[in-house]
Amino acid sequence: MDYFSLDARALGENAKIPLCKMADSGEVFYEMALEMVNAIRANNQAGRRTVFICPVGPVGQYPIFVRLVNRERISLKDCWFFNMDEYLNDDGTYIDRQSPLSFRGFMDRNVYGQIDGALLMGPEQRVFPDPADPEKGDKLLSELGGPDICFGGIGINGHLAFNEAREDMTAEQFAALGTRVVRLTPETRTANAIGDRGGAIDAMPAQAVTIGMRQILSAKKVRLGVFRPWHRAVIRQAAYGPVTAHFPASILQNHPDAMIYANAVAAERPF
Repeated sequence: MDYFSLDARALGENAKIPLCKMADSGEVFYEMALEMVNAIRANNQAGRRTVFICPVGPVGQYPIFVRLVNRERISLKDCWFFNMDEYLNDDGTYIDRQSPLSFRGFMDRNVYGQIDGALLMGPEQRVFPDPADPEKGDKLLSELGGPDICFGGIGINGHLAFNEAREDMTAEQFAALGTRVVRLTPETRTANAIGDRGGAIDAMPAQAVTIGMRQILSAKKVRLGVFRPWHRAVIRQAAYGPVTAHFPASILQNHPDAMIYANAVAAERPF
């Protein structure tokens, strides 16, 4: 694991996933928002639809995206946003949309609810994975020609969306997984509880529905934003470590156009 010893200056050299180092989180979020806007604008001009896989984490790109869309009058009428995941109750149903943990509620309040209605796509084009019919979204995504770009972050155990690490699968088997309901690992629940529940791990949902690795890897481009101190080790393992289901982000080493945007905090040497 010599890659953990890479300092910020050397980070990115010979990386198996390209790394773009930036000064602060604002630059990371702006770059992600700009990629969204530029892709939509280009597709609109060419008469093509735009299909994104979108996260709720990171979220700093959305205020910038909303401002640019409203200011530049960019139509989203031919856009399809597939969100990555959502928390579930113990009975396998969505948590309440009004919960501060709900990703559906976040998108309603902070993205769709902030965009001029004359520019906004219809509700049927704002898609979340369905725990009652996980394959439905996968089929729709395939019918639309697949995602133009998948945006996201990286979890502390390397998970993308809620594709949690597995020790019982090869990287190839893991990469073929579709949308499904998953149990969340203690690492994920702990990391998320720090930011969302003041450290109350037991107040975090135990399961979620997540878009599959197969759908993420089908995107023409994958763009990940990282900015926290614990991302220092995460991005090094993703970009330099072995390709394994033990650390899902490493599988992006096999993607033809993946990139990690890192701020100065995440670029620092872990230890």
